[in-house]
Amino acid sequence: MTTRTPRHLPNAKYDLLLVGAGLANALIVRALKEAKPDLRIGVVDRTPAPEASHTWSFHMSDVSADARKWLAPLITHEWHGQDVRFPRHSRSLDTGYASVSEDRLRAQIAEDLGPTPVIQGNIVSITAEGAQLDGGHHIEAKAVIDGRGQSGNSDLNIRFQKFVGQELEIESPHGLTRPVIMDATVPQEDGYRFFYLLPHSPSTLLIEDTRYSDGADLDDDIFRSAIADYTASKSWRVKSVLREERGVLPIALGGDFDAFWSSTPPGTGRSGLAAALFHPVTGYSLPDNVRLAQAIAELPDITAQTIAATTHSHAKNAWEKRGFYRLLNRMLFDAARPQDRYKVLERFYRLPEPLIARFYAGTTTLADKARILTGKPPVPIMAAMRCLKEPSKGSTSGVSPS
Repeated sequence: MTTRTPRHLPNAKYDLLLVGAGLANALIVRALKEAKPDLRIGVVDRTPAPEASHTWSFHMSDVSADARKWLAPLITHEWHGQDVRFPRHSRSLDTGYASVSEDRLRAQIAEDLGPTPVIQGNIVSITAEGAQLDGGHHIEAKAVIDGRGQSGNSDLNIRFQKFVGQELEIESPHGLTRPVIMDATVPQEDGYRFFYLLPHSPSTLLIEDTRYSDGADLDDDIFRSAIADYTASKSWRVKSVLREERGVLPIALGGDFDAFWSSTPPGTGRSGLAAALFHPVTGYSLPDNVRLAQAIAELPDITAQTIAATTHSHAKNAWEKRGFYRLLNRMLFDAARPQDRYKVLERFYRLPEPLIARFYAGTTTLADKARILTGKPPVPIMAAMRCLKEPSKGSTSGVSPS
């Protein structure tokens, strides 16, 4: 991606400055370029062309038809269904699934920004009027959104979804035609563990070893070895490793949202993990941030006031509506033994497919909640009862931006 360092900056004042060039802010650029093409948008990032490689996925039912129109250029792969596998239950689901690659995201944001490429610089501070970079350079803007991720905040109580993935070229066709979003038929190590498979072509696929863990430590070599063992168990002979990705994502159990947001500079907004915009159970962040981008694109006017109010209300509403998901996480992490956590998900995937789709989209109904909790629970009753009260604070140490 073409970048511009601070010394080459024009003396221009942006209508909107986005701090961080990650997924959330790239989605905002994409939505605004469709809705308000004349808006002057600036993006500044410490490393606007990172070496890290990421894949962001979503269920097609997670995103509205209107949003899919401007999101379409970012989609690298799309499938008409998905599978899950557990020790005592496997299932094929008809819900469509799609993914966005880091390369496509970077190429699209460069195209959308056109003659004003991502600015490279270390942010010292931000205000409602712009951002201060090291070296004394100031970028002026009418409105500012901080999307640099979430780290080191003790106001949210979280655990971790951590993974290492490799995109592999297989010597012969692997036989998969649609994603396997959870293969939990593997040994349950370090919490709830599953493999995630995205077939990109008849002979290439992304394989991720994913674990829902109490700690954020991630030993890449252990995960790489596990991927090699998994491919061998499927009799897939690896021709080459095309790329690798890794991540440590937050899984929310509780927290104090107002305290979390209180460090936001007055008159500025937040996006992505910096706004706690991720599904509490799955960790998926793209759908939440598509909705935020859509809300910003629909604003009649982009000002510091409208941006601060919109990002705060959007994030707070999402947090307040998701207490049920955080309850399920407490049952998963605090009531179930680590080696038995897969049973919670195995039971969930026996439920009706429309309920599952609403769960992923974050639109679970009251009837859905009753259905999820009805019947013999996969965790001890007394342990589950102790999870009913939401803890107000916790630790986010070790969370990586995404």
